[in-house]
Amino acid sequence: MPRYFFRTHLGDGVVVDPEGSELADLEAARDAAKGLALQLLQGADGDPELLKAVLFVADEAEEIVLEFPLVDALVVGAMPGPQGGGETLH
Repeated sequence: MPRYFFRTHLGDGVVVDPEGSELADLEAARDAAKGLALQLLQGADGDPELLKAVLFVADEAEEIVLEFPLVDALVVGAMPGPQGGGETLH
């Protein structure tokens, strides 16, 4: 199974996921990014700056394969996949 690494960018700061997660495919990585985004937003204590954060998902070759703005996790009725929100699948 491929391994994906999640990096959270907020302003000039970056939180790096050094171990990554083994996931079935890019769609599973997108779902994991959305879940992580929701967790981060729930633990933010209403910090509006966190709404500007973006999760970047990289593959084992360190290529960015997905950009997921945290705010996209809050979109009601968003369809799964690249057509459903602002996230970019590469």
